[in-house]
Amino acid sequence: MTTKENAAGANLDRMNENLARVEQLSNRLVEVMSHRKPLRQELQGPDDDVFVNAASAYMQAMTQNPGKVFEHQIEYWTKSVKHMMDAQQLLLQGQLVAPEDDTPTDRRFSNPLWQTHPYFNFVKQQYMHNADAIRQAVQDADGVEGKDRQRLEYFSQQIIDMMSPTNFLGLNPDVLEKAIETEGESLVKGLENLISDLEANNGELIVRLADQDAFEIGRNIATTPGKVVYRNRMFELLQYSPTTEKVHEVPLIIFPPWINKYYILDLKEQNSMIKWAVDQGYTVFIVSWINPDRSYSDVGLEDYIEEGFLTAVSEVKKLTGQKQVNAVGYCIAGTTLHLTLSLLKQRGDKSIKSATFFTTLVDFGDQGEFTPFLGNDFIDGIDEEIEAEGLLRSFIMQRTFSFLRSNDLVYGPAIKSYMMGEAPPAFDLLYWNGDGSGLPGKMAHEYLRQLCQENTFVGEGIELCGERLHISDVDLPICSVTCETDHIARWKDCYQGFQQTKSRSKTFIVSESGHIAGIVNPPSKKKYGHYSNVSSKGSADEWMEGATFHEGSWWPRWDKWLSGRSGKQVPAREPGDSDHPVLCDAPGTYVVTLATR
Repeated sequence: MTTKENAAGANLDRMNENLARVEQLSNRLVEVMSHRKPLRQELQGPDDDVFVNAASAYMQAMTQNPGKVFEHQIEYWTKSVKHMMDAQQLLLQGQLVAPEDDTPTDRRFSNPLWQTHPYFNFVKQQYMHNADAIRQAVQDADGVEGKDRQRLEYFSQQIIDMMSPTNFLGLNPDVLEKAIETEGESLVKGLENLISDLEANNGELIVRLADQDAFEIGRNIATTPGKVVYRNRMFELLQYSPTTEKVHEVPLIIFPPWINKYYILDLKEQNSMIKWAVDQGYTVFIVSWINPDRSYSDVGLEDYIEEGFLTAVSEVKKLTGQKQVNAVGYCIAGTTLHLTLSLLKQRGDKSIKSATFFTTLVDFGDQGEFTPFLGNDFIDGIDEEIEAEGLLRSFIMQRTFSFLRSNDLVYGPAIKSYMMGEAPPAFDLLYWNGDGSGLPGKMAHEYLRQLCQENTFVGEGIELCGERLHISDVDLPICSVTCETDHIARWKDCYQGFQQTKSRSKTFIVSESGHIAGIVNPPSKKKYGHYSNVSSKGSADEWMEGATFHEGSWWPRWDKWLSGRSGKQVPAREPGDSDHPVLCDAPGTYVVTLATR
């Protein structure tokens, strides 16, 4: 045999060996799936009424205006038939080239073969035609309005994204090229990645977005020096060691969302907001929330307010000898900080001098991209879930947030990991994103029903802690930082709630980028700019029309705002005191507790 024949034979042998390994791994896959506990059907998709109503509206439109519907159908048929004829004509002429392609640019189809190879180009173009036809059918459903239309648009787009040819091995040239290049090794590694993710989540498919072995909390993330100086069943209180000889008199306490871990604000030294604030001369405290297990099922919003926010503020005042603190609330913690401020107002307590809110919603009148998940069918399913489990498990929330950006956070990573056998990147932010926390059952129910669905805080008020709390009670100086492309807390919706406070001193900032990157935007990177406006009157659009754009991070602007409300300079404070002995080093113990699956 020739050398070339020997090499070909060796490649074939390796391919066969890898295919045999695939068969062995398939048995392991069957094993892990046999122990899977299926998620409730109500949490898998909308109830049938969404699609039944859409189909009825479509049929009604056909009856009342058949010309319009037939016009769209004929357009789709014409494009499909012409597409097929163009491809066949080129083949009959002996030309192995793709037909003319005027479909829009899409980064999913960046491989040149999608444009040049007749097979892949044909598949791509037909997919684009099919997607357009589905979107047109949804648009034609004239009888579906408001939230029902938003839900229909969302779930139909999910179908479109799921059916992309890039998601199928035999239709994705990147995957096929990699399999040939590696003699099938990529397929084996991909299957191993898939099984590992399934085994890690009791059979539920949650795509791992970051290399879990690249980071260790306290070693290369969450490393800003500090101490745990207080602990109760709800949180650990971290106080950070000063880096300046003098500090502002009024301490700063940060309340992060308890849906994730606090260290999003302390990922690494270069982008740690906590370290930056310490370096600006603030005495910084942060709350590290407990990652609840099923024993926390009866913990509600009142417990987070009384045992969380108010207790943390009280302990910080004792530790610093101050009568007031400045507070920060991020996302859901910002919403709850508003509730806390309303309660303090009614109690005549002035413990909080000023409040800053990061990407915070309080007016849920327009639920934005979360509309599909706030219908009664989904919330009923969540109520059943928390009745059975005692909490809303973290992977359910993680999956929901991921599908809001399914191509970026589900299908794209799944293709690279499961079909191409690539290891996920060592990306600190994505590592944090996968390190979620559950929500206590009672708290999840109250938040979703009373705040999100019924919008009580800006309506008739919400009954908590023996008082009726309302947004109009918030009247102290506030600063709201929002993000221009935030899909979780849209900046215009944040502005809507911000406007309903009674604060005479209020500042509104819009940062470039999204929910996380727009906040974790250190000045040293000079990456994203921000908008400010001395006026906080008028609509959101009017605010933006009168706003000024500034290059670089909003952090220094906030520092100027905050320092003016932080009192005189005093000697730096070391963590703890005689009544608050150091319990352990930061980042503490609560932050490393794994979520209940």
